[in-house]
Amino acid sequence: MAGIGFELRRLSRSESYLGLLRAYLYAGVIGSGPWVLSILAILILGVMSLGVVLPASKITDFQTSVTWLIALSLMYSGGTQLLYTRYVADRLFERQSERVLPNLLGILLATGLPLLLASVPLALWLLPGTSAAYRVLMIVSLNLLNTVWVLTVLLSGLKQYRSLLVLYLLGYGGSIALGFALAKSGLGMEGLLLGFAAGQAVIILGSLALIWREYPPSRVVEFDFLRPGRVHLWLLPVGLFFNAGVWADKFLFWLGAGTGERVIGELHASTIYDTPIFLAYFTLIPGMAVFLLRMEVDFVRAYDRYYRSVREGGALTAIRTFREQMVVTAREGIYDIIKIQGFTLLVLIALGPSLLAFFRIPTLYFPLLAIDSVGVGLQLLVMAGLNILFYLDRLRTAAAVSATMLAANLVFTELSLKLGPFFYGYGFVLAMLLSTVLVLSVTDRALDRLNYTTFMLS
Repeated sequence: MAGIGFELRRLSRSESYLGLLRAYLYAGVIGSGPWVLSILAILILGVMSLGVVLPASKITDFQTSVTWLIALSLMYSGGTQLLYTRYVADRLFERQSERVLPNLLGILLATGLPLLLASVPLALWLLPGTSAAYRVLMIVSLNLLNTVWVLTVLLSGLKQYRSLLVLYLLGYGGSIALGFALAKSGLGMEGLLLGFAAGQAVIILGSLALIWREYPPSRVVEFDFLRPGRVHLWLLPVGLFFNAGVWADKFLFWLGAGTGERVIGELHASTIYDTPIFLAYFTLIPGMAVFLLRMEVDFVRAYDRYYRSVREGGALTAIRTFREQMVVTAREGIYDIIKIQGFTLLVLIALGPSLLAFFRIPTLYFPLLAIDSVGVGLQLLVMAGLNILFYLDRLRTAAAVSATMLAANLVFTELSLKLGPFFYGYGFVLAMLLSTVLVLSVTDRALDRLNYTTFMLS
């Protein structure tokens, strides 16, 4: 997205260490987005409420409920996020920014109404024996999260990074403060869930205000994104398979006979697996910052030079040089991600047991935390490879990689469950390793054949 690329480029060119630090902080927060922040919010709410507001069992009910909400909403909206990202990028390239907001409302209607209709029977099926208030809040929260994930696409393209950071702080800070207050007032777990939903609503309203100011609409609602030639349907299976692949190991552990247990209604959790895997995802933040800076700044700059030269009839030697620069930039970006994730893993190995003890988390989780952190780092490499495939318009290849990732995570995780506790987490790592090798191989081949595909297949 142009907005975040321009802003990160300006900050990264700063001569001061403070400017560079701001660029990495901005990239880390935007890259991690509401996914990591929402996990952090429910962890903080749980710690604050434990023994003061609610018994431990209710805290577990709340955390399990929000985790399932995040998982289901991400899988449902994954394809929509990518589809709308591509639509917005194409319209901004054509200088049709007035179409951004009307089609945002159009895609929210097109995806939100079916989700709302489906979430009612889904709540009756998954949440038997729970209160009506709890079911309503779960339905509302699921639909709010679906909207938040789609809006995050546009937020990543806005240049008002200060406003964006404030919006995140208000949304998730408000979730924590309001949820704690409502739970303390006697609303219990429903109060925590209401606070979480209110925080998502704040993010949605603030996001729409920012988008309206940045991209004033010409009309209220449009469905131009569905027009032939403007819709890239292969992005739908990419988003679905990728997010399902990310969550496949979690669902298998939750529903496994020896690793999961029913918490509330038909919602399951895994005492063995949940804590280390969710803590492992916090190690993604440094790598995500590097990923955005290298891919959305350096790679995009080389990408623009190459295709501008092609469009404007540049000399063949210049086109070849720009292609080589694209290849070098992409490979350097991958190497930088490997280096920063490797360094993060070394820090985790050195300080992990002490940090777990400080936060009163059993140190028995540490071996699984270390293994899961390796898998999370590999998952980031998969994302980097897919990102390059998106820029090169290799959408069918990206769908095949995502489907392979889903299948591999299901097969290897199920195998690790059968082999026993010593192998827990290795299925996730093997699936991400296979997906990483596959996506980097096909990406390398696509870059090598870039001149041929650009001129002969266009």
